[in-house]
Amino acid sequence: METTGCGTALITPFKGDGSLDEAALHALVNWQINSGIDFLVACGSTGEAATLDESEWLAAIQIVVEAAAGRVPVWAGCTHNSTRALVQQAEKLARIRGVDAILSANPYYNKPTQEGQFQHFLALAKVVDPLPVVLYNVPGRTAVNLEPETVLRLTEAAENIVAIKEASGNLKQVAALVHALPRSGPGSFKVFSGDDNLALAAIGVGAHGLISVASNEAPAELGKMIRAALANHWPLAREVERRYTRLFEANFWESNPGPAKTILSLMGRCNATVRLPLVQPDRALRQKLERLAGELGLLREAPLPEGDMRMF
Repeated sequence: METTGCGTALITPFKGDGSLDEAALHALVNWQINSGIDFLVACGSTGEAATLDESEWLAAIQIVVEAAAGRVPVWAGCTHNSTRALVQQAEKLARIRGVDAILSANPYYNKPTQEGQFQHFLALAKVVDPLPVVLYNVPGRTAVNLEPETVLRLTEAAENIVAIKEASGNLKQVAALVHALPRSGPGSFKVFSGDDNLALAAIGVGAHGLISVASNEAPAELGKMIRAALANHWPLAREVERRYTRLFEANFWESNPGPAKTILSLMGRCNATVRLPLVQPDRALRQKLERLAGELGLLREAPLPEGDMRMF
């Protein structure tokens, strides 16, 4: 895999009635690419994949692929806690031309052992081979950690397991992955931070980039930060990080992607609708988010509301 840099974990926009907003998703993809983002990740955690039915999930990925039109790589989320169901879904996903990689998180709820996770991810890799597979370690959502030794076993067992999104929040584990796995040449393996606030630290120990939530709202700025760090332009990278660190935190003031969708709605990019069991931020939090977005200059191009459309 040659992909490096900053990729956006895309939100999935919904209309007010909760249905998929295809036009908004298409427009978001174009804005992201025109802003210089390096790659896109459709239907991951931030994309509310857990509350999409199968037809919506496939439709959203198809829209992202068609809108991207080969301009940047597109990774597609495919996660399930049943290995059999995962394999069946992955077979359907692999038929979509233009998907460059599959991103799959630890099996949630079941709390499998390392051997269970090994067999789970290996089954996925085999069924989609030669399509690249990106592992997604997010123990905060799944209740299990994918240990570096298991990742190493997986790369040795399946050549198409080529990268990992590391969202454990454990910098020592990121370093262990970087040190254990080949970084260049045939069989090279990529490590991406899954945490905006740890991205520079992860790159400092050898990671190859970031899969970002905050780049939904600020793609140009996050892309600049990551590319600067990868080029060893640390003063610029740290300057951007200092400016946007409050946004990194704000996106998790409530469950992601509620805050990000609220800011994007204030920017005029999409509706703030999320699907139950998630709910939109209340009025007080929305005010805080609008204040922060204004201070960061994110609302400069927002359309003026028609009449009194504000919640406060």
